[in-house]
Amino acid sequence: MSTVVLLRHGESTWNLANLSTGWTDVPLTDRGREEARASGQLLVSEGIGIDVVHTSLQRRAIHTAQICLDEMELDWLPVRRNWRLNERHYGDLQGRNKQDIAQQYGEEQFFAWRRGYNTPPPPLALDDERHPRFDPRYSKLPPDVLPATECLADVVVRAIPYWHDVIVPDLRAGQTVLIAAHGNSLRALVKHLDGISDDAIPAVNIPTGVPLVYELDEGLQPIGDRVAWTGGLRGRYLGDQTEVRSKVEAVAAQGSASKGDEAAEASGEPVIDPGPAPPEG
Repeated sequence: MSTVVLLRHGESTWNLANLSTGWTDVPLTDRGREEARASGQLLVSEGIGIDVVHTSLQRRAIHTAQICLDEMELDWLPVRRNWRLNERHYGDLQGRNKQDIAQQYGEEQFFAWRRGYNTPPPPLALDDERHPRFDPRYSKLPPDVLPATECLADVVVRAIPYWHDVIVPDLRAGQTVLIAAHGNSLRALVKHLDGISDDAIPAVNIPTGVPLVYELDEGLQPIGDRVAWTGGLRGRYLGDQTEVRSKVEAVAAQGSASKGDEAAEASGEPVIDPGPAPPEG
């Protein structure tokens, strides 16, 4: 059996401001750093050791991993960073308030851009200073792989080869792997791991700073039942489940006066639904 822990970075300054972030490199907030520390504490309390770490090239993920490892007294672990684990590129929406986008274009269009599988937002112009070709960390990459916008399908195309080529060998070697990345790069990985359909993936919302643990069998298939409120994932979130569920619902509600991400059932597997979350307070 192998273990992989997926960890979306802690709250960033643009998460707090409800801005579309994408490849814009923004720091963690104080709350985000606390979420990273709490993630390390949860992993220790669950007895989950980490052997190797993978992150994106974006500092909110890098710093989340560093703080988490520091809390676990595992600062010395090897860390591999790769652009293929970056957040989805939100094109011309980057830096814009999500609710403002929804008001301007309508919630249906915004939902298609934000959560749809095959619908990329409007692209950046090639001479836009936000284009990744102006960022030195990507200067050695072929120009044709640098996105001006992406849909989730594009993230799957770039992230899954990294899973097979780099992460799978770590798992095959018996190592417990931590992947500190982003909402959409992690959605790409859980789509692959859980076999979630293109139509069902919009229902998957991954909160910041909560470890999502997958136990995998010898074929690297997830062990466990699907849970409806997570979007049909077979990984388990660590921590108080009522609090985690509230965080998942908060991600779904971003940019909308209503909680616009409808739950979608995952086909072919039994689904456990623990019922509605208790009221907050």
